[in-house]
Amino acid sequence: MIFCSDTPHLPEVAVTILSTNMAAPRVCVPGERLFSTADCEAGPGTYVHHGYIYSCLAGYMHKRKTEGKELSIVEVIRQKEDAVPRIGSIVTAKVTSVSGRMCKCAITCVERTTLREPFRGLIRKEDVRATEKDRVEMYKCFRPGDIVLARVLSLGDANCYLLSTAENELGVVLALSEAGAQMVPVSWCDMQCPKTGSKEFRKVAKVQLQQE
Repeated sequence: MIFCSDTPHLPEVAVTILSTNMAAPRVCVPGERLFSTADCEAGPGTYVHHGYIYSCLAGYMHKRKTEGKELSIVEVIRQKEDAVPRIGSIVTAKVTSVSGRMCKCAITCVERTTLREPFRGLIRKEDVRATEKDRVEMYKCFRPGDIVLARVLSLGDANCYLLSTAENELGVVLALSEAGAQMVPVSWCDMQCPKTGSKEFRKVAKVQLQQE
């Protein structure tokens, strides 16, 4: 059985009431497995495949009880269009971990919209910069806690957005030194601690200042 329908535009009051009667809504993306059909029934914004309920939308998951039915209905409510990362979107993300091949992030903003809950992001070694990709060293580009600007490439595996910093304007925009001070960019690959004067490697974003 396949049941997939876009959620109708519910009045804000209805969404508020729905949210207050349940725990904080869970953010989900298309194709994410939610529950077994033994535990819940599929509602709007979901579909059933091999005994499991999946999301067919990017949005917030809700469970609601219906009188006369034993199982709760699970549904996914689409939020504002600009509140979900899309291919080509510029996002703000916080680096959570770095390995030799990739950098994991928590996406907190899409363009200028702050998300209620973060999405998972991933920057692969080959997507850090546009040139000399084979010479990229992830530990010299990002550190846990860095704030980066990145562009969404696609929805990758395990419900994780693939991100790229392979543009001059993308990369680290805020980073703390080992001394705990906010560092200042001094080149496209270095940031300097104002307290100690020491430099640390980063893939620095060339931030464009907006004119009034």
